[in-house]
Amino acid sequence: MLKILLSRLATAIPSIVGVVIVTFMLTRLLPGDPAAYFAGLSASPEAIAEVRAKLGLDKSLPEQFVAYIGDLVHGNLGNSLSTGQPVVSEIATRLPASAELTLFALVLAVAIAIPLGVLAAVKQGTWIDHLCRIVTTAGVSLPVFFTGLLFAYVFYYLLQWAPAPSGRLDVFLSPPTDITGFYLIDSLLTGNLETFWGALGQLALPAISMAIFSLAPLARMTRGSMLAVLGSDFVRTARASGLAPRTVVFTYAFRNAVLPVITTLGMVFSFLLGANVLVETVFAWPGIGLYAVNALITSDYAPVQGFVLTMAILYVVLNLAIDLLYGLVDPRVRLDA
Repeated sequence: MLKILLSRLATAIPSIVGVVIVTFMLTRLLPGDPAAYFAGLSASPEAIAEVRAKLGLDKSLPEQFVAYIGDLVHGNLGNSLSTGQPVVSEIATRLPASAELTLFALVLAVAIAIPLGVLAAVKQGTWIDHLCRIVTTAGVSLPVFFTGLLFAYVFYYLLQWAPAPSGRLDVFLSPPTDITGFYLIDSLLTGNLETFWGALGQLALPAISMAIFSLAPLARMTRGSMLAVLGSDFVRTARASGLAPRTVVFTYAFRNAVLPVITTLGMVFSFLLGANVLVETVFAWPGIGLYAVNALITSDYAPVQGFVLTMAILYVVLNLAIDLLYGLVDPRVRLDA
């Protein structure tokens, strides 16, 4: 397992370096002039040049890149021009909101997709199998932002069942005591059930919007992997030995079919980390996705670079976790390493 971890880290470091270089170059190619934006519409060319010099944008690209790398080495992602706050503190403040939304959507998708895929494989050709196909086709066909807008229009505007899509908590409720940064967990730890139900109501629609799309590949992969394993020789031998159907399905078949599902789970989680940008924009969710979108609109370089770098690190950590999980689920992975 240690060899697996070290080998993955060795390949991850060049990836992060490449992300830093590409992100720096792309942000400099964005249309618009940050100095002109923050100087104001009525600013003179001299005032714009003064702002550009204060921001360091009057230097050459190599000089700007060297200064940026120097800040990264010291753990400094720069300051946001829009808020005037350090990007590190802004991301640390907003990251729990994005993590809570993403993890809740992932748990919801896994809780529906894996049992549905297993049942569709065991009951092949029945109404459960057809339901699985319909759900997965609909999930893949509907973009996550369209689902979010549709849910907000139907459940908030028409039916008025859901709260206003205006963030993590209703304006009449106070946030719970900050322990983990997750409103659901913090409100339960402090015994504030009113805040818990309010936070859950605000979280429901954006999480369901993301879960509908992400459960489709999980259910399809679970069904396909289970069908392949259920037709194998050792499963037929287990059935011929008189083992209970539940034991055959879950102890023998599902454990051998779970590796492709774990791979798909990692891909889905990676997608959700990017999809939360769209969902957070639709539901005014105060996460790092909305923070990056607002910074992109104003050509604020530092938050965009900090967001992309944070996402890259999360992807690397996620891939490492998936590789380690392989070794825990299937000992053959450890032996191959």
